Amino acid sequence: MSKRKKEATDSNAAKVGDEHDVLSTELRDVVPAHFVLKIKSFSLFAKKNTEKYESGEFVAGGYKWKLILYPNGDKSRNGEDHVSVYLAVSGRSPFQLGSEIRPFQLGSEIRPFQLGWEIHAVVRLSVYDQTCDRYFTVQGRVARFHALKTEWGVPRYMPLKTFTNPSNGYLVDDTCVFGVEVFVIKSSGVGECLMLKESAPYTHQWRISRLSSLGDESFSDVFTAGDHKWKVWLFPRGNLANRGQSLSMFLVLVDASNLASGQKMNVRFILRLKDQNNIIRQHACAIVWLSSSATNWGWPTFMPLTTVGKCLMDDSCVIEAEVTVLGIVRKLP
Repeated sequence: MSKRKKEATDSNAAKVGDEHDVLSTELRDVVPAHFVLKIKSFSLFAKKNTEKYESGEFVAGGYKWKLILYPNGDKSRNGEDHVSVYLAVSGRSPFQLGSEIRPFQLGSEIRPFQLGWEIHAVVRLSVYDQTCDRYFTVQGRVARFHALKTEWGVPRYMPLKTFTNPSNGYLVDDTCVFGVEVFVIKSSGVGECLMLKESAPYTHQWRISRLSSLGDESFSDVFTAGDHKWKVWLFPRGNLANRGQSLSMFLVLVDASNLASGQKMNVRFILRLKDQNNIIRQHACAIVWLSSSATNWGWPTFMPLTTVGKCLMDDSCVIEAEVTVLGIVRKLP
């Protein structure tokens, strides 16, 4: 940054009311997107003793705004010997355009902000350097507009000595250009709350005396783990895609219909197949998300049927389900 640009930024200590904002500055080529104010015969402000100038209304982010300029400084906010620049919500349209909430009409007047209404926005205030064809831009933290604070800005935007020196490029032939960008932060109303659980793993055993006597599909007894109800879903001869090839096994969340819209559950589970001697012949582990639209998860090819026949000599087995609820996600209201 050149020496004269550094001079311009050194005095930009913002103070708006009792709030102190840490400002960032930059030189940029892009014209301010939302509003540009060109002023000719700037020196007449001082000759006519004009304290401030309010621009016409412009729309950005669904609201109407005005740019406010104190050409000789806002003395009420320690802006002496500086140019002071502010952005203000227009008193004629404190509510979002197109919303169902509208200002109250009182004859030809419109009431200002109602208590409780807030707008949050990122504001960038610029002045054009006509010599370098670039914009000196100041941005603060996210500004908060409400009924008791309808404007935000920089009382000490730039020293008058710097601004009025033609060699700096801001005021040339008594003409200058200011600009503003307003990026309103609107909540989409989308969010979620993750509640982690410390629930201990629960193990349920399902004893089957004759596996071959079961039908095409069978369910274990319902059991409780992590305050929710579960069961094992077994296809002794395979589900539709694996009929006659593999034993298929799934864990089912029985009370999934009780979950609220958007709610889902993170669960770690292990399914084991044991023989008559309680020896594990096959097992599988997974960590999955279950919800009202995804109520089960498992393995269609849990174990080949040829292997099952070799492992279970007397056709009896134990199916074991170990379930741990890790957390629950709900939509934020």
